[in-house]
Amino acid sequence: MSARPICSVRRGLVFGSAALLASCAMLPVMGGGPAVEAPQYRVGDRWVYRAKDGFMRPVVWEETREIVSAGPNGYVVRVTQHGPSVDNVRTEQWSAPGRVKVGALFDAETRRFEQDLDRYDFPLAPGKTWNQWVKNYDQDAKRAGEINRWAHVGGWRSIATPAGTFDAIAVEVVMHLDDAEFWRTNTDCTYRIWYAPAVKAMVREEKEAQYIEKSGRDSPAIRSQSALLELLSFTPGKG
Repeated sequence: MSARPICSVRRGLVFGSAALLASCAMLPVMGGGPAVEAPQYRVGDRWVYRAKDGFMRPVVWEETREIVSAGPNGYVVRVTQHGPSVDNVRTEQWSAPGRVKVGALFDAETRRFEQDLDRYDFPLAPGKTWNQWVKNYDQDAKRAGEINRWAHVGGWRSIATPAGTFDAIAVEVVMHLDDAEFWRTNTDCTYRIWYAPAVKAMVREEKEAQYIEKSGRDSPAIRSQSALLELLSFTPGKG
């Protein structure tokens, strides 16, 4: 696949909207390469990320994700976010590697999915795509809805992070959330995830999102997310 920004993916393939985000500055995707098989997690696997979200004065925090239990029903993952203005702890449930039963889509919300969300549809082979309409209940907003999430596996690239440099495969995501209000449209997201088999997880994630206020026919798009997460450290579990 030739190098291109995620913004070139046509949203019409996913949920019928006419255009993607007005701008993004994501890393290009290079060539093909081998497929990535599902990882084997262990209790104690722990990933720490450096994160920021915002524009002129971005919010910054450290995010820790740790496998705290594993069993026949899957994995329980504790996600902790700490920063000068951030202090969140939540729990995700994964039915299997890549398959989310309870977890976040956009920020730090907790959603319960009626069917598993395929965050990663292993094996991740360059060129592979998947598209889901998933009913869910957002526990934070206390409402039910249905989201659309389309993903495309790109090629491989050497990704430099604070934790080191990793061979990683790109997963492009275009997502339509279920958070419309009387005054605004649903949030539309374009994300790029760089997944590294060496650490069994993503090492870099670039996130852009927007919605449109319903104040008139030519209302401008409001950017609601411009985030970057990069791996600080990975500690393998012993369980």
